Amino acid sequence: MMEEREERTKWFMHDRFGMFIHWGLYAIPGRGEWVQSDEEIPQDQYTCYFDEWNPSRYDAAEWARLAKRAGMKYAVLTTKHHEGFCLWDSRLTDFKSTNTACGRDLVREFVDAFRAEGLKIGFYYSLLDWHHPDYPAYGDMYHPDRNHLQYKGKSHDFSKYLDYMHGQVRELLTMYGKIDLLWFDFSYEGHKGSDWRGEELLHMVRSLQPEIIVNGRLEANGEDYGSVMSDEPDLYSGDFACPEMIIPPCGLRTPSGRVIPWEACFTLNNNWGYAPNDKHYKSASQIIKKLVECTSKNGNMIVNVSPNAKGEIPEKQAGILEQVGAWMEKNAESIYGCGMSAFEKPEWGRYTQNGNRLYAHITEESIGAVALPGVKGKVKRARRLSDGFEMLMLTPWVAKEFPDCEFMNYSTPECFSFTVDEKTDEVIELILKE
Repeated sequence: MMEEREERTKWFMHDRFGMFIHWGLYAIPGRGEWVQSDEEIPQDQYTCYFDEWNPSRYDAAEWARLAKRAGMKYAVLTTKHHEGFCLWDSRLTDFKSTNTACGRDLVREFVDAFRAEGLKIGFYYSLLDWHHPDYPAYGDMYHPDRNHLQYKGKSHDFSKYLDYMHGQVRELLTMYGKIDLLWFDFSYEGHKGSDWRGEELLHMVRSLQPEIIVNGRLEANGEDYGSVMSDEPDLYSGDFACPEMIIPPCGLRTPSGRVIPWEACFTLNNNWGYAPNDKHYKSASQIIKKLVECTSKNGNMIVNVSPNAKGEIPEKQAGILEQVGAWMEKNAESIYGCGMSAFEKPEWGRYTQNGNRLYAHITEESIGAVALPGVKGKVKRARRLSDGFEMLMLTPWVAKEFPDCEFMNYSTPECFSFTVDEKTDEVIELILKE
């Protein structure tokens, strides 16, 4: 089972960088994707957003081109979030995009556009559903109607909901050709693993899409990662862990030391869904540094965009990704196919490695030569990755007391200085001796 997981996730751990897209009716109120739950909005009030949904400016090809320019290799779209609204033409519900004013299968357009750009396709699917009549409401931890007394004592046939949920997953995996990634969200108390008929669901998924990779949230959530962390994971543990808004301090391994595939998921501001009043954005520099950090710990990073109700990715978000893409255009070799290095983390930044190619990601200014820990006598040549400029492997006269350390310079006299704000991450490719 572990060997099969390693084979399935090879492309995933090579590609490292993806786009998350949270989009649904919640884009209209613009207060985040949990607005219905946070504000306990009853269904009969929330349906007003369904009645006006018409993303007339949605251009999936434009989204796909942005993702590719940013250096992303795969994308995951929220086909259905917790609100229950479906972006595809599901035969199992009327609560879908094709029944709105737009009348379009938005998932189909996403799949076709991203495939055309050579990007892998991922579907997010919420296990929760606040719209379905058989999903428990009153007293549930998260349901918008959890405190509405009119729902107290209402009976629910959860097995009917599970049939519906399994049926929708079957639709998504049979209507659009090969799907590369399935991102479930999420499990919680009383709704975890076997409560979702998880083994049955995963057997179906594997039978329909044998090469697909699945995250671990059929039994876990952002708080914990489930049995994917163990040497004997449950069938429904999935193929990778998904830390949310956090990067594991040392990467992830099983108790026996086997590498666990993982993907850190981040927002660009502080909301997954469209929230125009949230101006607290991460910088392109921060995104780049965190991508490097994830890679240096054998992990992936997926960064979220939150299109508005018209179908446009906000200009601020697109601008950040364009800046990330400018860096990736010159430095992607230090990310794709790379992982944790065999050498200790340097104080001036991080190492990533791919075979005998060691990438020094220098994120702090240096006074004088840069010390390269762990590589004394092992470097065949050193070049700046962005332009191929030769770095001098030269021990300065002031470093006599440090004979075990290799030193690197731009030129003579021995000096090395750059401003971090201007150069987010200077990458030096070190070719190691065989």
